Amino acid sequence: MDSQGCLELCLQEVANGLRNPVAMIHADDGTHRFFVAEQLGYVWVYLANGSRIDRPFLNLTEAVLTSPWAGDERGFLCIALHPRFTTVRKAYVYYSVSVRKEERIRISEFTLSTHDDNQLDHSSERTILEVVEPASNHNGGQLLFGHDGYLYIFIGDGGRAGDPFGKFGNSQNKSTLLGKVLRIDVDNNDDGAPYSIPSDNPFVWEKTSLPEIYAYGVRNMWRCSIDRGDPATGRGRGRMLCGDVGQNKYEEVDLIVKGGNYGWRAKEGFSCYDRKLCLNASLDDVLPIFAYPHKLGKSVTGGYIYRGCQMPNLNGLYIFGDFMSGRLMSLKEDETTGKWQYNEICMGTDQTCRFPKLINSYYKYIISFAEDEAGELYFLATGVPSAKSRRKPLSRFSSVINILSLWIVCGM
Repeated sequence: MDSQGCLELCLQEVANGLRNPVAMIHADDGTHRFFVAEQLGYVWVYLANGSRIDRPFLNLTEAVLTSPWAGDERGFLCIALHPRFTTVRKAYVYYSVSVRKEERIRISEFTLSTHDDNQLDHSSERTILEVVEPASNHNGGQLLFGHDGYLYIFIGDGGRAGDPFGKFGNSQNKSTLLGKVLRIDVDNNDDGAPYSIPSDNPFVWEKTSLPEIYAYGVRNMWRCSIDRGDPATGRGRGRMLCGDVGQNKYEEVDLIVKGGNYGWRAKEGFSCYDRKLCLNASLDDVLPIFAYPHKLGKSVTGGYIYRGCQMPNLNGLYIFGDFMSGRLMSLKEDETTGKWQYNEICMGTDQTCRFPKLINSYYKYIISFAEDEAGELYFLATGVPSAKSRRKPLSRFSSVINILSLWIVCGM
């Protein structure tokens, strides 16, 4: 911390020349390679030595719906590998498409090529789910496999402003998938269907609710992660945290629980948005663990709880950012009270970041966060938020203090 209580970090750029990198994942297979997805529809493989394989892991540029407009939210938005990827060899993707001039979200499954472990079989695409999008914004865009083995899908409220669809909006309406967190089983579907419904999904027995729904009342969750748990105690393992982009006043960070109602459009952060809905005694919403006003930033990018080896002093720290302001931030849970304390993250000085290959600046627009096999953290940023532009870096968090000795301790 500096004298003002700001957590100082240095960065190391590990990849550049990308076009709006929206997601980065790893295979957890010991290769230490990582996969970076561009909004345009490419997914690239980077090897442990930092080199990039020339042929893309996946190329969906002909199918993906996007545009050169700055800030267009449509496009290729996420990729997730099956938790048993080395044996199951399946990958799942989330992208925007146009079908007969109707905009949709598509979730698809691909199988790894039989002759190249660094490429998916493009002919193997199987559509898992499609959801019609009434507007071009609030597409959501997160896929995660939980520790329970189920696939979680995070879908936005359908767009425009204020969730104007129907009496209560899409997010509070459990007969639509918009504005929801979904949970499906992509493994146990013997009848040939693309997925089945976990028997303990919270609304599976409600006749007016769609059985895929795991949580609702979300506006446009952008970037979620699962806590690996404390390396020593396992505390926190399996927790799911998300950033949910706000409307006019607040951005929020949520801890996702089964059956939870996250309040939109009744609430924005901790405050009322639709006063009539907000004062309804039956709302029973789950409050954010943290919300911040738009003077700090206007579009939250959810991050990760640090569980890596290189910076043990950061263990348990939730690191996230804001797309619009470029601000890096952190939250630390008080294990006694369960409340989360906020600290801003600052870049180290030229002196503290003087080691070779370290930097203390980055492009403003923070698109996404990621972690590698060892739990070290990264973020993806751009200087021009357009799917078809080229000045994009990918940066990794590096320690400010004793960084060289920490590398040795971790054996990296």
